[in-house]
Amino acid sequence: MFKKILIANRGEIACRVAATARRLGIRTVAVYSEADAQAQHVHACDEAVCIGGAAPRDSYLRAERILEVARATGAEAVHPGYGFLSENEAFAQACADAGIAFIGPPPSAIAAMGSKSAAKALMERAGVPLVPGYHGKDNDPALLAREAARIGYPVLIKASAGGGGKGMRRVDRAEDFDAALAACQREARSSFGDDHVLVERYVTRPRHIEIQVFADTLGHCVHLFERDCSVQRRHQKVLEEAPAPGMSPLRREEMGAAAVAAARAVGYVGAGTVEFIAEEVDDGDLRFYFMEMNTRLQVEHPVTEAITGLDLVEWQLRVAAGQPLPRAQQDLQIHGHAIEARICAENPDAGFLPATGTMDVLRWPAHVAFRRNADADPHGEPAAVRVDAGVVEGNAISPHYDSMIAKLIVWGENRAQALARLDAALRATHIVGLHTNAAFLRRVVNCRAFATADLDTALIERERVAVLDQPTLALELVAAGVVAHALAAEGAPGSAAAAAANSVSDVGVWRDPWSCSDGWRLHGGARRHFDIELAGTHHAVAVARLHDGSLELQIGEQRWTYTCQQRGASTHDIQLGTRRLSLVVYAHGERVAVFADDGMAIAHEIDVIAHAGDHAGEGGRLTAPMPGKVIALHAQAGQRVSKGQPLAVMEAMKMEHTLHAPRDGVVAEVLYSVGDQVAEGGELLRLDDVPAA
Repeated sequence: MFKKILIANRGEIACRVAATARRLGIRTVAVYSEADAQAQHVHACDEAVCIGGAAPRDSYLRAERILEVARATGAEAVHPGYGFLSENEAFAQACADAGIAFIGPPPSAIAAMGSKSAAKALMERAGVPLVPGYHGKDNDPALLAREAARIGYPVLIKASAGGGGKGMRRVDRAEDFDAALAACQREARSSFGDDHVLVERYVTRPRHIEIQVFADTLGHCVHLFERDCSVQRRHQKVLEEAPAPGMSPLRREEMGAAAVAAARAVGYVGAGTVEFIAEEVDDGDLRFYFMEMNTRLQVEHPVTEAITGLDLVEWQLRVAAGQPLPRAQQDLQIHGHAIEARICAENPDAGFLPATGTMDVLRWPAHVAFRRNADADPHGEPAAVRVDAGVVEGNAISPHYDSMIAKLIVWGENRAQALARLDAALRATHIVGLHTNAAFLRRVVNCRAFATADLDTALIERERVAVLDQPTLALELVAAGVVAHALAAEGAPGSAAAAAANSVSDVGVWRDPWSCSDGWRLHGGARRHFDIELAGTHHAVAVARLHDGSLELQIGEQRWTYTCQQRGASTHDIQLGTRRLSLVVYAHGERVAVFADDGMAIAHEIDVIAHAGDHAGEGGRLTAPMPGKVIALHAQAGQRVSKGQPLAVMEAMKMEHTLHAPRDGVVAEVLYSVGDQVAEGGELLRLDDVPAA
């Protein structure tokens, strides 16, 4: 076994690899960019070396620099994680040339599966079913358009070297093909340095099912069953589970055999994933087609660990060190059901635009950090909740890297128990300071389609009303939380501050009653006013202390009897009318985050005087909804544009985002050029009104 390895990655996967290495007694070396100097993966490893600037091309993609660090620190092997250099044939070869083990497949296997077109040709020769399409080398746009017409719309354009939904577009009409092709190729060049694409028939209700395979250098190869990754947004996975709902033992055996055959066809070694598109046929069974092979560990590998009791990173290390696979196929079995939710910095209500910012609050449900090793404890049950994260409270999410914050994994004896545990875990996940998809994920988990396993890659769009077009937490609950926090902070009865203010001093003399903030008035009741902004709308809220000392919450003409009791630093027990509940409230300046069983909401407690005049409209401005780089401009000064017309394309967190005209008008001024970096809220261009005829 290795004595020291270098982890050529960042974030949660670097922390994940470091944890297994530590358990096995292997020392670790972290590499980091200037932006990641205080990142958690730096602290998780025994040594750490800075390798360059914030942009991946200046740091995590610098293969030669990473190898220099490996040689200088005496690392015997490099674990590439996923992303960055994990599927880079040249880097794997450079490691071999340097006499450093690459903890992954041989360069020849990466090359064979690195091109979707070449991989599909190889699978066709091996007899693995393929989706009808064009997988040739000629990428002349006219030829591709003719092939799309031959296949029949809708079609899917996919970057041949791609993954993670980048360089992928569904096209429903011939007239949209050229624009979609150009966007795919541009995104593919940016993400993979290769704009070659393929075109396939779009399966209308596809399920994305993948098989985890593992092979060693001694000729053994096994599959570790399947994962269903059908729930996606923008062609990127959101929820993954194992085993796949509705998978028959016969179909599982056939898909597993096909995946092992695919791995053997390229002389595979290590962890890999063979991905299939599956569709239900008339009898409810699944027909499957080979899609691609990912020649690395997958983001969703924890669900396989949960149902098999294995540590896949340990398997990677053992195989890379020349050891045989720890288990044969007949020794592998499924136990229970596991689901993984990807917690990402993004705004689901704004088309999943990536978000940046500091995590002022980051609280996870009670969990076990890493899975126990089932080889040492074969009868041990997996943890009910696991969190794989590479961040802690106070860390910032930058625009330089992927938007994923962490992975929340649950296990249950069956799918129903796993769903209940995931809902509870998401409810207990509190992140404040930037937009996240945590509340959205909870709605998906509870929607009819997911709960009943009616799965396909369009589930989010099909269930849009249930998972996206939802109101925020009820106004009265948000107001109750804002008021409870304010009263507790000011020392109202029942709060910690009030207890301190009204306590007996060491000499037995009562403290000054004039310092109490309990709302008592000589002439009777008192009323406290709050101005709250929720989802862009202002609301006048008041809390009154009545003559008998009780409280009343008022919003407009509605009134509720109200009591609040602080329990812990952020938790408040509330009675609002006849309803009793607990609210968790975090305040940072004017921003107040309220979490309840029903969901969460961010409100702003506005100082009306300080903000007078702040609400001027932005009618003639087009601003950047997130920090990123301008990669295309479709308008110039003097051009007349219509509302909804594409005006610019920005790239952020490895994805393209098209910005549209907010109204009809004439472009008065373009303020940025292609290639410029723009901060969130930066004004890209100004619009004037259309001149009167």
